[in-house]
Amino acid sequence: MGRAALLLLLLVATAGRAGVSAAGGPEVHSLRGSWRLRNGNGSVVLRGEVPGCVHTALHRRGLIQDPYYRFNDVMYRWISLDNWTYSRTFKTPFDIKKWQKVNLVFEGVDTVAQILINNITLGRTDNMFNRYSFDITSVIKEVNFVEVRFLSAVSYAAEQSRCHKAYSIPPACPPPVQKGECHANFIRKEQCSFSWDWGPSFPTQGIWKDVRIEAYNHYHLIYFSLTSFFVKSAQQWSLEIESIFDVVSSKPIAGLVTVNIPKLQTQQTFGVKLQPGEGSIVLLVNINKSSAVEAWWPNGHGKQTGYNMTTTFIMEAGYQIEKYSKAYFRTVELVQEPIPGSPGLSFYFKINGRPIFIKGSNWIPADSFQDRVTYDTLWLLLKSAADANMNALRVWGGGVYEQDEFYNICDEIGIMIWQDFMFACALYPTDQNYLESVRAEVSHQVRRLKSHPSIILWSGNNENEAAIASNWFSIPYADREVYIKDYVLLYVKNIREIVLAEDKSRPFIASSPTNGLESVKEGWVSQNPYDTHYGDTHFYDYNNDCWNWTVYPKTRFASEYGFQSWPSFSTIEKVSSTEDWSYTSNFSLHRQHHENGNDQMLQQIGHHFKLPQSTDPIKKFKDTIYLTQVMQAQCIKTETEFYRFSQSEIIKGEGHTMGALYWQLNDIWQAPSWASLGGLQSPTNHHFLSSLKDAVGLEKTHLSASVSQRDDVYVFVLQTTAIAPFVSLDVGHIKGRFSDNGFLMTEKKKVVVFYPWEPTSVEDLEESLTLTSLVDVV
Repeated sequence: MGRAALLLLLLVATAGRAGVSAAGGPEVHSLRGSWRLRNGNGSVVLRGEVPGCVHTALHRRGLIQDPYYRFNDVMYRWISLDNWTYSRTFKTPFDIKKWQKVNLVFEGVDTVAQILINNITLGRTDNMFNRYSFDITSVIKEVNFVEVRFLSAVSYAAEQSRCHKAYSIPPACPPPVQKGECHANFIRKEQCSFSWDWGPSFPTQGIWKDVRIEAYNHYHLIYFSLTSFFVKSAQQWSLEIESIFDVVSSKPIAGLVTVNIPKLQTQQTFGVKLQPGEGSIVLLVNINKSSAVEAWWPNGHGKQTGYNMTTTFIMEAGYQIEKYSKAYFRTVELVQEPIPGSPGLSFYFKINGRPIFIKGSNWIPADSFQDRVTYDTLWLLLKSAADANMNALRVWGGGVYEQDEFYNICDEIGIMIWQDFMFACALYPTDQNYLESVRAEVSHQVRRLKSHPSIILWSGNNENEAAIASNWFSIPYADREVYIKDYVLLYVKNIREIVLAEDKSRPFIASSPTNGLESVKEGWVSQNPYDTHYGDTHFYDYNNDCWNWTVYPKTRFASEYGFQSWPSFSTIEKVSSTEDWSYTSNFSLHRQHHENGNDQMLQQIGHHFKLPQSTDPIKKFKDTIYLTQVMQAQCIKTETEFYRFSQSEIIKGEGHTMGALYWQLNDIWQAPSWASLGGLQSPTNHHFLSSLKDAVGLEKTHLSASVSQRDDVYVFVLQTTAIAPFVSLDVGHIKGRFSDNGFLMTEKKKVVVFYPWEPTSVEDLEESLTLTSLVDVV
């Protein structure tokens, strides 16, 4: 068997396609960088970075202000309504005649576009979450002109809705308070980019992920994944390794594949055959029984051990591939079984055979413009979650399937991921074109992500079972079956079918909230998906006193719950002007996308705190913001504690709560939301014997702080002259995290550590520091 030259494919964690060329191996040429960008009538022409989007290109060139500033989300609607074109020329960096196949590959196009090279249409894109590969073998030249002609996502969605004449697919538009765009459910795009109750409407256009030229002979590796299993009968770990190739050859190609995991003294060689077209190889590697395998554990339960693994492909024709990856070993079970003394079924996760209480939050996109979400952004948010003792996050179904780095970090730090598919709070069409697009999306995303041990669950959608069951959209009873049929067709007969075929290593549920197996039994849409005896629940109550824990559902699993607050004044200050600094200003009303949200916060504050009465309007605004954060912290604390102590008891048939994921971890922009991070979080717990507004003996206190540097962190020594409730530290524009914040200060002195996320100094911190406690509110 002839050995061709070596191709080294470097793999970050466990999945990916990046490579470097060697003699005989493929040529991979990135088209990242500066492209020409023009609007529909050519009146706006500029340079735009790829990966990127139109909004960030315009902002970087100084043609628009910060899109988040004041009312710019509405002022800049014109950007999303125009049709933009990205174009560039490139020289082919290799001899075209040497290659059997040349592809133009887009890892992500946002969203609806016509792709041309040298004025020849290659095809069209209509799904932000798909990977597109176009065969350009016959049209590539020495010098090439590539164009991506976008169609406004807003216009496209409206047109798709108009064309769906048989029956309506609700909701048509978001509530007016969201200032959003209509028919998001008719386009396979980040659903919250058309607006949400915590976020703005910025329906972007752009090449949001990598784009490149790939040239190869014989075959080319497209997907490489590995999933672990524990075979109980043999008491042995095994790895399923799947490799998917594009095989150019018209005949099958035979060869050998060797898998080597040195630390586990495991090496196996397999004879394989690649079939023409999309050829796949599935290998089952049994781990040497004499080696002690360290499993991957969630944060707080053990190490996140991974093993270096080399997979070598030596084929009869073509070149050798060496794939370096990280093998993780963990099992996951979703246990739904009868509970003694309780009707219904349990709903909890076992990791490596151990029941784990899932504690964490829900994740939304970190920015309206994905090209601004850097590795550092992800690392700091995720590390903050781990440092707060979280062990899980739910990647919510109205955003995006996150970038590879997100899941790599979660693998490293032990954050389990509940992964929604990107469908949320809506019904969806099921015509043939739409289903084909979704099937390609699901297949691509599962192949891309299934190697990650952090992902413990696939979930079909967010709240769509509940939308039908609770009749959110006022569908006449006689028409209900049409929508249930569509629901089952999309989530069960398409998405679920693909997930089960592609990935047998983790469970799948059709929706959240759901009654799990009971929903399946009832035809996938249960009578009451919020039933506390089954599955998971979402729960929000803005009217009752949040300190009254009896209002909370004694559920099996709380996958969404929360309360709004305003971000700190220093955050709001960056995107507003002086006339905006009032709780009832046009800006404050504009920024609030949840109906009656600002009033609900004041009502909740009023249960236990005195509302600010300062005659200084800015002081009153700052005090109100502070109190919304104190209120939110206390509300989430009370509800979370309720779910934690419900873990070990059954009362009146309810209990055995095994998960608490509050809504939400992070913000997408500077506005009132349910987010908690730079928020008031303290590991120390106190029980107040009365409402703080009724407390006697609280004195005006003088708070002071001295700051010093210790290695890479800063130490704040706080001093107080009296008891100070809910002490808040804010260092303005300086990004970082305090070890403790929003605490009750009962001693004269307290030490708090600040972990900076960017270079700073003692002087900057001292100058930026604002100290606030409850007794400062007047």
